[in-house]
Amino acid sequence: MTVQQIETITSHANPLLKDVRRAITKGTLTASGLAVAEGVHLLEEAIRSEVRIPAVLLSASAGRAMAGLLEKLTLSRIITLPDAQFVALSATETPQGVMALVEPPEWTPEDLFTGRPLVVVLDGVQDPGNAGAIARAAEAFGATGIVFARGTVGLHHPRTLRASAGSLFRLPCVSGLETEEVVALLAAHRCASWVAMPWSENVSMASAVKLTGPVALVIGNEGHGVGLVLQEASTPISIATQKVESLNASVAAAILLYEASRQRGVFRA
Repeated sequence: MTVQQIETITSHANPLLKDVRRAITKGTLTASGLAVAEGVHLLEEAIRSEVRIPAVLLSASAGRAMAGLLEKLTLSRIITLPDAQFVALSATETPQGVMALVEPPEWTPEDLFTGRPLVVVLDGVQDPGNAGAIARAAEAFGATGIVFARGTVGLHHPRTLRASAGSLFRLPCVSGLETEEVVALLAAHRCASWVAMPWSENVSMASAVKLTGPVALVIGNEGHGVGLVLQEASTPISIATQKVESLNASVAAAILLYEASRQRGVFRA
């Protein structure tokens, strides 16, 4: 292990802290292109995923408890902050006293279509908790990648990363594509595009359609659903429900992903 000497920052005006605070507020990367991954579990997942971790911020009281975890780091800058300053910086209600600055993996659109593609497309999903939970389900059920279409919450939003529980360190993802570009990309890879719609007797149930080939599952905005461009390029698919018209976006995505994996033989009923 090679860890640089532990530093201490006490000034709120410190350029690094201002950069981190701006990234958290805007839900983006820092000016140097690093993602803010807060919490013990995300640091553990970043280490397990072998992504580069240039710096770790610690609250003064958490330093000793984190010693074992910090020993797994290589060439990372370790910075301690007064507890009150860390709480003011944190994006969580109950800070755990650790925040990693992670160099996110870089993926190309082609990386999403390896093997037998099972791609998730997020069209206007605004809640970072939903987007992150969908990423976690996507990895769990064997998706090959996720497209964060333009208008969707940021791929590197701290809450998206936290809800993904580390999946976004490993699962190929691209963001910022216009919906027309997404349609062209799916067509180029001959992916059958299925758009999640509220339950209706006029819409095919997921269990009744073939999801074994190259497939894209399109999940829309929590309130307005999928935009017209992707709707017109996709076939509607639904999940039978009782007494409720529709499901939360992340719940619907997880069910559709499970069904696709079941049909592909990953899971047996």
